Amino acid sequence: MTTADRFRSAVDSRDLASLGELFTEDVRLNSPVKFAPFEGKAMVLALFGVLLRTFEDFRYVGRLDGTAEAGAPETAATPTEAAEAAESAEDPASVLVFRATVNGKQIHGIDLLHLDADERIKGITVMVRPQSAVQALGEAVLAGLVADGLVPTS
Repeated sequence: MTTADRFRSAVDSRDLASLGELFTEDVRLNSPVKFAPFEGKAMVLALFGVLLRTFEDFRYVGRLDGTAEAGAPETAATPTEAAEAAESAEDPASVLVFRATVNGKQIHGIDLLHLDADERIKGITVMVRPQSAVQALGEAVLAGLVADGLVPTS
């Protein structure tokens, strides 16, 4: 069973412990609703806890496997770091296509899983459409993060 298969199975069964076994300690999740990534296994797992409660009728509907750049130029501190990240070797990657509903809004999206040499997930990039769904998702996730004490109320 591949890492993508195990990830999908863990999400389908809402099994945070199994998800945690797939992540590196320094995993980063790039969200469609937040510029800075969620960083570290504890924070990414907490976010998944919120997501699994937030999505209604979540289901994966497709999968693609290949490679993707390992770096994240958009979060590099300097132009040199951005260039180095863009030139870095490509790592194995899988794209899981999903559909779901959040607060009555239909969502189409992808989870791009970036894997390390040991086939553990070191990065996840989530993309969602349409814009109204991104807004609904952002509001629902923020409410969940606040309710769980993961971000301050403001």
